[in-house]
Amino acid sequence: MSKPESTIEAPHGEERKSALTFPCVFPIKIMGRTRDGFAQAVSDVVCRHAADFDPAALEMRTSKEGNWMSVTATVNAKSREQLDDLYRELVAHPMVKMVL
Repeated sequence: MSKPESTIEAPHGEERKSALTFPCVFPIKIMGRTRDGFAQAVSDVVCRHAADFDPAALEMRTSKEGNWMSVTATVNAKSREQLDDLYRELVAHPMVKMVL
């Protein structure tokens, strides 16, 4: 049995339905410069928001030139709020350049 869809506040105080139904498996791609500690920093942030996340499950790719790294963390999302909090912390991290 799935939980009802969550709502998202839209401009002017209106609410709209989220396309996600929770709980769900949700991949998040995080990009930054290739440097020591990037994957660990991402893993630490993800673990703070998803206690059941296994850091060994991170998928990592480097750019052709080796200057950039993308890390995909797939989490078992319990709520839209959880995803929003995770996204906000990742975006604010100084090593992170982009989160998708």
